[in-house]
Amino acid sequence: MTNPLLDFTDLPLFDKIKPEHVSPAVDALLADAEAALQTVTAPEFPADWNAISKVLDVASERFSRAWGAVGHLNAVADTPELRAAYNEAMPRVTAFWTRLGSDERLYAKYKAIDVGTLNAEQRQAHSNAVRNFVLGGAELQGEAKKRFADIQERQAELSQKFSENALDATDAFAYYANLGELEGVPEDVVSAARAAAEADGKEGYKLTLKMPCYLPVMQFAKSSALREKLYRAYVTRASEFGDTAFDNTALITEILALREEEAKLLGYRNYGELSVVPKMAESPEQVVKFLRDLATKARPYGERDLADLRVFAAQQLGIADPQPWDWSYIGEKLKEARYAFSEQEVKQYFPAPKVMAGLFKIVETLFEVSIRRDSAPTWHPSVEFYRIERAGQKVGQFYLDPSARAAKRGGAWMDDVRARWLRPDNGVLQTPVAQLVCNFASGVDGKPPLLTHDDVTTLFHEFGHGLHHMLTQVNERDVSGISGVEWDAVELPSQFMENFCWEWDVLKHMTAHVDTGEPLPRALFDKMTAAKNFQSGLQTLRQIEFSLFDMLLHTEYHAATAKPGDVMALLGRVRDEVAVMPSPAFSRTPNTFSHIFSGGYAAGYYSYKWAEVLSADAYAAFEETVGADGEPNIETGRKYRQAILEAGGSRSAMDSFKAFRGREPQLDALLRHQGMAEPQPA
Repeated sequence: MTNPLLDFTDLPLFDKIKPEHVSPAVDALLADAEAALQTVTAPEFPADWNAISKVLDVASERFSRAWGAVGHLNAVADTPELRAAYNEAMPRVTAFWTRLGSDERLYAKYKAIDVGTLNAEQRQAHSNAVRNFVLGGAELQGEAKKRFADIQERQAELSQKFSENALDATDAFAYYANLGELEGVPEDVVSAARAAAEADGKEGYKLTLKMPCYLPVMQFAKSSALREKLYRAYVTRASEFGDTAFDNTALITEILALREEEAKLLGYRNYGELSVVPKMAESPEQVVKFLRDLATKARPYGERDLADLRVFAAQQLGIADPQPWDWSYIGEKLKEARYAFSEQEVKQYFPAPKVMAGLFKIVETLFEVSIRRDSAPTWHPSVEFYRIERAGQKVGQFYLDPSARAAKRGGAWMDDVRARWLRPDNGVLQTPVAQLVCNFASGVDGKPPLLTHDDVTTLFHEFGHGLHHMLTQVNERDVSGISGVEWDAVELPSQFMENFCWEWDVLKHMTAHVDTGEPLPRALFDKMTAAKNFQSGLQTLRQIEFSLFDMLLHTEYHAATAKPGDVMALLGRVRDEVAVMPSPAFSRTPNTFSHIFSGGYAAGYYSYKWAEVLSADAYAAFEETVGADGEPNIETGRKYRQAILEAGGSRSAMDSFKAFRGREPQLDALLRHQGMAEPQPA
């Protein structure tokens, strides 16, 4: 049997990978990587960057690529068989990476490398590697080292189980509504719900907790009872209030205890301190101060937003005492009344193919590239594949998986298939490949998928990550593209791209009414712009709430003294401090907070707000140089591409930012973009 996971001739054979391929491939690649590790750590092997890379990096990169393909399929095409194969192999995979990162022989070899023989990219990669050896436990001895390895393996298991529970709890819910209950819900959502019920052989309309269904029901359904039913199900997913098989409460407690123990083994007081070591932020205290300062600035706007909602609910909707499941509905109705448009009206102008064409146009213009259809094996018929070229040369490729479906993890993300790398084994320049994953509604009744403006923004966001990965000109794998970039700066290119979704000269090229083909009317765009910062105070406070909860959870929560309910109690304290909108006692937000419990953002969720300061300030450079015709300045685009995107992780994020802006970042652009610049409301 030829194993597709062992075929590295080109792109992954996603259409041929089966669960039974996983274990044999892991065994074979693990053996190769282990052999490579033994070779380079032998006393006689030279302490030479290129020599080590040619043996060890080549073997470990193959292992990483194959396991990455398995992990990707586990996220976008989950089956019981694949999940079992993934979970069976994961302990061996985790153990190897832990062993590699803590091998004192390899650490000694790296420390012995003559840095003077390295180029600038290699020096940065070497500096990161030495730091990561320390964080990976390479300086630990005996029982402490063994315990560190056990912690890594257990954390990997728990994070995977957390993610599975969140997915399974989401997929397990279904409510078959009757047509009368769906009054106010958009037609395309109703049609999709009817089709979903028919596919199940059921009467009525199938409602789920997947975003393309859940969100429009919360925004538009007139039935408060229906909204309450879905809301309660959504905010109690993976908790004690649902199927206990999916309850993440105990997992959260154990994950936090293991992280605290890991930090202390490495000499830190808490996991927050450990987390910021490779980031731009200097300490958890600096992060907390940043968040609290921003909360102070945003609070008056959040209070005004909430007061507006309450007055409108009482006077116009007859809702004297709004409940948690009413706020989205009230907000949508207030926006329609205040700005005379609805999200549903806007959505008709954003068919997915037209949006993609518009996105490609701005990227091609601004960054002097061309994007073309390409072909590659995929994991689902709806997945598309493209290549990016500059001056006729391929610089990168990407998969686009836009649609929500069962057995696919919720949310949106960019992941790498492989990195740009001047390969040390054959001297060939390997071009980068990315995966862009979203969860948009599918098309119904023969029409293309329609995107909300939020969906469009999400697409631009993920594409920004993709550009960071694909447009890099760095040849050293560990610092090319997104690799080696400080985690709290990694959202800069993604959030930067979101700004273009609010530019008329960009937006007009990517709209066409699904029925008439007419472009988005300027008058409707002007209403959208007027509403851009609608409830931005509340939204900012919401993000700060998540971020502050995350950091305090990893600095103030202590496993040894913790009692049941302490996690929710801490969230309650954070809400009391920064939130203005009340949350119900039954809400279990942490139980599906996948970013921090299974997504790499532990003690790092603040990165979104931190990087938003960078991205807003970076975009201000485009605002300052925009042409008289409203078109973005190509020179500014080139400078941004070269200073930020092409440099990747080859230097510090601050150095890259200063290379572009000529100075350190400032907060004022973010506050201005979000309508929270002085003067504050009375």
